[in-house]
Amino acid sequence: MPFVWWADGSGRTLPPMDTLLDAPRRNAAHVLIPLGAALSVLPFVSAGLALLAGLGVALLLGNPHVDFTRKVTHPLLSLAVVGLGAGMDLREVLAVGARGTLSTVVSIGVCLLLGTWLARALGVQRETGLLISIGTAICGGSAIAAVVPVLRPREQEVSVALGTVFLLNAVALFVFPPLGHAVGLDAHQFGLWSALAIHDTSSVVGAALRYAPEALDVAAPVKLARALWIVPLTLVLGAWRHRRDGTASQGQARKPWFILGFLATAALVTWIPALRPAGHVLAGLSRRALVLTLFLIGANLTRSAVQAVGVRPLAQGVLLWVCMAGASLGALVLHLIG
Repeated sequence: MPFVWWADGSGRTLPPMDTLLDAPRRNAAHVLIPLGAALSVLPFVSAGLALLAGLGVALLLGNPHVDFTRKVTHPLLSLAVVGLGAGMDLREVLAVGARGTLSTVVSIGVCLLLGTWLARALGVQRETGLLISIGTAICGGSAIAAVVPVLRPREQEVSVALGTVFLLNAVALFVFPPLGHAVGLDAHQFGLWSALAIHDTSSVVGAALRYAPEALDVAAPVKLARALWIVPLTLVLGAWRHRRDGTASQGQARKPWFILGFLATAALVTWIPALRPAGHVLAGLSRRALVLTLFLIGANLTRSAVQAVGVRPLAQGVLLWVCMAGASLGALVLHLIG
């Protein structure tokens, strides 16, 4: 630390330049995080812009509210998904979900097998590779969080897997809509593709909203039906871990209860027609809540989390994602699914 003689003859030291610059950054971030959250609910702010804004503030200035934003992100996402059900017909939701069952089962199985092979080939730690594969196969960070109590990986392994999945989620939100238009996918096809190939529910919904309103009607039920596979997967993983290590799981997997809420709200507006106008209003508010959620998700990413990812886990995540997204897109174009 530099030593300086001041006018009064006293020798004092100056703090490092980084410390002097940190205070304005923190002050700016204290204002920009709540301001960005407030602006995200406005109609003219898109899902992609909200995510990009959250990422920009977090990576450039930091997020002094990160403990709070992480705490509220998952409940807000769950409530928004439940609200989306109020704008949908339950009969159509069940029909869409049923049509995507076979493709969902096949893609989950292929993804887990391919992800395990890639992790071994690239030298990724076993638990980290498994978490990345699970996040890619089902529903991103939600699936990873659900199996943590069962697998009990180290905190570093969880951070690496979540960071990898999140980075790819952010990319998908910007890349998928232009690719869908370039290939000539209609709204139904894009909704199905995004549900099969994008990790997190939030990014699936965000990409579908950017593409076409009709795409959301397909993307949401298919993705939520896919998320239900968290439950049997955690049971299988628990049995596998017990057989491998001889120890039972000490925690219970998180259940995707918000899916039941989504179905319940869809059932209400379907069976009670008088509620449909209010249901459409609620669904519109939920779409804005999802945009706010994307801003918070972006704001939750820290520079340390990005640095912790590492080249090999990121390579596994990218290769696995490209293979699965490419295979599902090819199946759609060739009319093998859909």
